[in-house]
Amino acid sequence: MTHRGRCHCGSLAFELDGEIAEVYDCNCSMCRRRGGLLAFAPADALRETGTGEAGTYRFNAHRIDHHFCTVCGIAPYSRGTGPDGSPMACVNVRCIDGLDLALLKIVQIDGASF
Repeated sequence: MTHRGRCHCGSLAFELDGEIAEVYDCNCSMCRRRGGLLAFAPADALRETGTGEAGTYRFNAHRIDHHFCTVCGIAPYSRGTGPDGSPMACVNVRCIDGLDLALLKIVQIDGASF
């Protein structure tokens, strides 16, 4: 299955291959403020299809590039390395078109304690 998503204005669009059944609701200083629900996948499962300019924000261990739209400010996806060092991607599932959030298992993550 391929999921399609975008930022609010559509400048940053993406496709994500794979099933999404479980997402993470993190309470770290950034996730708590932006309110995203996160799905992680191997790096090659994410394709950036938009034509807009992405800004990038890094914090904490600087292992994840959090990309946001420089026009509307929405952060639809990130790229980085997982805990095992392998390349990974992360999408904010709230940016995926037509995804029924009520069907997803939401797992609370205590990122604030890391």
